[in-house]
Amino acid sequence: MAFEEKRAWILALVTITSYAAYLAVVLGRGGHAPLAHTPYAAALLWTVGASIAASIALNVIVSTVSPEGANTKDQRDGEIHRFGSYIGQSFLVIGGVAGLVLAMARVDQFWIANAIYLAFVLSALLASGAKIVAYRFGLHPW
Repeated sequence: MAFEEKRAWILALVTITSYAAYLAVVLGRGGHAPLAHTPYAAALLWTVGASIAASIALNVIVSTVSPEGANTKDQRDGEIHRFGSYIGQSFLVIGGVAGLVLAMARVDQFWIANAIYLAFVLSALLASGAKIVAYRFGLHPW
């Protein structure tokens, strides 16, 4: 398995785990009050920080355990990275537009923040998935 594919797997797993933890914390705090009144900011910031730290730590561990190819990228790796990034960025645009629309509709900040965070999560998952598929089945010749 190429090292860049391992990085894509790490990003996907860390993203899924951290978003699931965030949802568990926020939904667990809800109680009987409306969800929009649930404190979410600290959980969101801790989750994002922890996922960044976990991603860095896992990349260091993987590059230490299997150092072959950890510091090399060929043309194929660059093309797959670019391909996955372009695909993943579509959800960032969708999330930005969704945040704008929610703000213009004067929706509670809770929903705006969570819509944008969900867009970041979906962007990371889509980019990682596209990279993994490209490594497994190759890039489609246009």
